[in-house]
Amino acid sequence: MIQEKDVQVPVRDGVKIGVRIYRPEGSGPFPALFAASPYRYDNNELPPRPMFLWRETGPIEWYVEQGYAYVHADVRGTGISGGEFGFLSCAEQQDLHDVIEWIARQKWSNGKVAGIGQSYYCMSQWFMGIQNPPHLACLAPYDGMNDPYRYLAFRGGIESNFPLYWFNASVRVPNLYPANGDHPRILEKDFYLDVQRHPNYDDYWKERAAAENLEKIKVPVFSIGVWAKMELHLAGNILGYHKVSGPKKLFITGTATAVTSQIDFNNVEFHKKHLLPFYAKHLKGEKTSYDERPNVEYIVKNSGVVRSFDSWPPPGTRKARFYLGKGPTGSVTSLNDGSLQSTPPAVDGGSTTYAYPHARWVLGVVAVGPQGPDPAAAVLTFTTTALDTDVEIAGHGKVILHASSTRNDMDFHVKVSEQFALAPEERARGAQPRYVIVTKGWLRASHAMDRDPSRSTEDVPHYTHANPRPLAPGKVYALEIPLMAIAWRFQKGSRIRVEIACGDSPITDGLFFHVYRPDKIGSDTIHHDAAHPSQLILPVLDAN
Repeated sequence: MIQEKDVQVPVRDGVKIGVRIYRPEGSGPFPALFAASPYRYDNNELPPRPMFLWRETGPIEWYVEQGYAYVHADVRGTGISGGEFGFLSCAEQQDLHDVIEWIARQKWSNGKVAGIGQSYYCMSQWFMGIQNPPHLACLAPYDGMNDPYRYLAFRGGIESNFPLYWFNASVRVPNLYPANGDHPRILEKDFYLDVQRHPNYDDYWKERAAAENLEKIKVPVFSIGVWAKMELHLAGNILGYHKVSGPKKLFITGTATAVTSQIDFNNVEFHKKHLLPFYAKHLKGEKTSYDERPNVEYIVKNSGVVRSFDSWPPPGTRKARFYLGKGPTGSVTSLNDGSLQSTPPAVDGGSTTYAYPHARWVLGVVAVGPQGPDPAAAVLTFTTTALDTDVEIAGHGKVILHASSTRNDMDFHVKVSEQFALAPEERARGAQPRYVIVTKGWLRASHAMDRDPSRSTEDVPHYTHANPRPLAPGKVYALEIPLMAIAWRFQKGSRIRVEIACGDSPITDGLFFHVYRPDKIGSDTIHHDAAHPSQLILPVLDAN
């Protein structure tokens, strides 16, 4: 393998972009895989392990062994690249075009370039396609968003902690302390300050949202999403599949966690099975197994069953409605232990009120007792009876809440979980049932007044987040909270549970938990009577 390090590529405004080239021995010509991020190619010497989650290049040396060049760029303002880091700015997007065309002009190149990479590398791929450089042949976006306002910074309009962690730990630190010690760099531009200056969806975010222009992508696209990254990237891979204009296919993996998604992408067997056939077809003109791949394929997250369809979401699902109501169910200890019922509520169905911040909240909204963290104890729960048969869902659910507040706003963090059966004697001793989170949704009520008709569907409301309006305290509002897409099979004997709070926690949400603002003090009421039928709607895929 030939390596060329610290090659500087001039782009249209005179800035030079640093790249590292890995290519096979010989004169070629070779097709090229192009990866771009702020994480520095100097860190490719690190093992691609979860300790370094931003090592998301895929198996570079293996691709070179298969006859591909691999060109890894540091985006402007990072590594040795000139300019200032702008987080997917217009200038950074144009750099992608110019570097791709530079690659195609190299003597060793066959003139065909494809995108590769996970997360930020994937986000860059969406913009490669939108830029439409003549020598871009195809894209394989794996696990990457295309709407950073909605999925990086302000899920549902609510401030996320993730930008602060991501920029300081994953961008600034790898630039200042590269693995090989070359060219340490302090990034003075403060991305998190930009986030705070732009709390609504404005021109800053539109410039950085590939979602605004995905239909400009004409090259073949193989979009690979990850159920386990629903808080960050999943919606981008699904939206990309829907909106790009060229030939396209969608695959969603059933990998266990966000961490294992990185392990998968750096595993040669994963690339042999999924990505190499796509690249070989479009970069080398070979007939491969990609031609036989269905348009849409996904793995049911908790069962491992592979399903394939011509479209997403799967056709033929039915909407199952579960209405929030009074309890108790006796199955879990929470603030209210409410019920989920298949029949609409009665006229006197009542309401549920809770005040916040709650005295028991310790780690975000999670209570901590003698046995350790108890995520259900200090939030609202609404739970079905035990299921008498398996229930498989696939698609996009939503929660409709009729709610009022003492404040002029409300935040809703909604989780849908599978609550497993618990022996009666264990429950009698006060044990909480085991559970697993299936899907989530978020909404700040002041952001729910304006829908984007071009993006909203009956199943998936899409809010503009451009002009939030304060609520009238005491007024009841009907709020539709979209849930992240999922394929899941609830087991017979389990219960379906909805958890609601005005915040979340690193215990339940990992890196993707949200800011709890000091000014969030008040009480909210969820109404669940005949006039206010608060409900969970799930897309059920029946056996036939």
